[in-house]
Amino acid sequence: MKNKIKLCILLLFSLSISAQKSNKPSTFERYLQTKELVNVQLIDSSIRADLKYATTDNFAKTILYDTLFNIYAHPVAAEKLAKAQKYLKELNPELSLLVYDAVRPLSVQKKMYKVVQNTKYAAYVANPSRTGLHNYGMAIDLTICDNKGQPLDMGTSFDFFGRAAGINKEAELVAEGILTKQQVKNRNLLRKVMTRAGFLTIRGEWWHFNAVSLSEAKRLYKIIE
Repeated sequence: MKNKIKLCILLLFSLSISAQKSNKPSTFERYLQTKELVNVQLIDSSIRADLKYATTDNFAKTILYDTLFNIYAHPVAAEKLAKAQKYLKELNPELSLLVYDAVRPLSVQKKMYKVVQNTKYAAYVANPSRTGLHNYGMAIDLTICDNKGQPLDMGTSFDFFGRAAGINKEAELVAEGILTKQQVKNRNLLRKVMTRAGFLTIRGEWWHFNAVSLSEAKRLYKIIE
């Protein structure tokens, strides 16, 4: 009986990996497609992905996207991301954008909010009643990596909660020895390619970029439930 259970587990794991490798959309991804979101890597396959919330390698230490294998975003954000990648490749063909998170359906936001209650991270996760641009597929969390997929040093990890993640006082952070000049140079490169493609920055997170303003998203686009 135990051997049969092990065999079933291995088979399910194999099928999951096969679907991931074949780029076959999961049920969840097909749902995102019905909401007119697009698989960014079908637009530009050179853009890399390390979807943190599809693994336990995130601040919540919990898998929040259990069947998401590709980067999905609103077409407006996807087009801008492809432009940013093209510009980065023009500057340095050895580098690539590496996406950590894109669309975050409201159902996932609710799950994340529930997971962090009564933890030290509770204050950092928005209440689902206050929708954000990830919920529209209009926000991208990302970094830059080399041709081996190794992220450039940005001074902090993704989803780091602290002032070192902010972008508005980087010179001060360098003077204090919290950041290095090279780390800030790497951040500047990321901001350069993203803002040239039309993305907007936010002060508190070097990795977060918005394709449109929240007011524009609320006026023109639909939330992904």
